[in-house]
Amino acid sequence: MKSSNNYSSNISKSKRLTHCLLMAVAYLAIFILGASSGMIHPMCYAYIGALLPLLFSFVYLYTATLMPRFGAATLLNGFLLVLFLLSGEADGAFIIGMVVLTALSEIIRKVKGYNTLKGVRWSFVPFAFSFFAYTLHWWTDTEGSLAAAVEEMPAGYDELMKPVIDNIPMLVVAMILTIPVAILAMRLAERAMKKTAATLN
Repeated sequence: MKSSNNYSSNISKSKRLTHCLLMAVAYLAIFILGASSGMIHPMCYAYIGALLPLLFSFVYLYTATLMPRFGAATLLNGFLLVLFLLSGEADGAFIIGMVVLTALSEIIRKVKGYNTLKGVRWSFVPFAFSFFAYTLHWWTDTEGSLAAAVEEMPAGYDELMKPVIDNIPMLVVAMILTIPVAILAMRLAERAMKKTAATLN
């Protein structure tokens, strides 16, 4: 039987705030890991967004139990958005993408229920696409992205980027695969974090 008391009610407000901030930092670390994968090959940067939900799910599930109301997706994506804006890393495509995905997550969770596993599972699906909002600039500002690669990356990196950017079908496949990966990832997170998941109905 599921616990009738949400986990967040069993810890103090200060501890809950601390835990939320730790989850936001962990989420940032996963984003940095994803961005760093581009050092291996541009394909990694372009498509790793389909695999990152395997890590996002743990952060999202725990944050959702800390916030049995509006705000789990907003906290995590909002934290990133503010940091990226301050560092100059947020372009228009990233801002719009994050806002839309966050709004969808919040709406779905409200409709499905803040205190339910169903609400967390379904709201995680749009949230899982968040890294694609970060990489979207390769397709919305290809010229600028290639120019930045010339300045910031090893020689010839921009030449490796071009076929990846041009391979739109592969991008579509990666984004489609993100959906089943997100569903599987949340189920894995629930199994690994049984006590946390048990606080949801």
